[in-house]
Amino acid sequence: MRILQPLAALALSLCLFIQTGNAQRRKSNTTPTVTTSYDTALYNAMEFRNIGPFRGGRATAVAGVVQDPMTYYMGATGGVWKTDDAGESWKNVSDGFFNTASVGAITVSESDPNVVYVGMGEAPVRGVMTSHGDGMYKSTDGGKTWKHIGLEKTRQISKIAVHPDNSDVVIVAAQGSPYGATEDRGIYKTTDGGKTWNKVHYVDENSGVSDLSMDMTNP
Repeated sequence: MRILQPLAALALSLCLFIQTGNAQRRKSNTTPTVTTSYDTALYNAMEFRNIGPFRGGRATAVAGVVQDPMTYYMGATGGVWKTDDAGESWKNVSDGFFNTASVGAITVSESDPNVVYVGMGEAPVRGVMTSHGDGMYKSTDGGKTWKHIGLEKTRQISKIAVHPDNSDVVIVAAQGSPYGATEDRGIYKTTDGGKTWNKVHYVDENSGVSDLSMDMTNP
């Protein structure tokens, strides 16, 4: 009886050790919930303010650089402007390269921030007058130089989506002319960086595309 008691105690200890180990392993597989709290009163004094550019015209498009929170592009009826200091200063980067000035959409490639696509023709149509564009432009050096890459008949481009892992795959929403029927409306796609385009969606000559979205986790 004296021998059995220590053996029983040893067996019980082993069982408790195994159960505790399994429980610890199960806990390690669960992701802890992190909650962040802050005093909202800290932000009561914050206000929106105008950071320019003060001669840019109507702002119709804006895009930031994922890798650099200080760098943004702004598209207006006066071309494309760039800041690399979060709006402290702006520089026009489209003068001398673009044949038209009215910008409809801008997108910066997430996989290569040097690649920037711009669609021309302001998409928010005004009752007074809306300036048209001449298609798509592309920069491969962060806006230093630009090249026209087609879709000149689309007139108004409302949105551009770039594949998150491949800067050559681009989808463009063409709103089309606001003043007449045209078969150049629809959604266009390129897989070679704008060398060639395919119309991948079209309804009719009177139905333009005003917006589009790409799931960056499942492009």
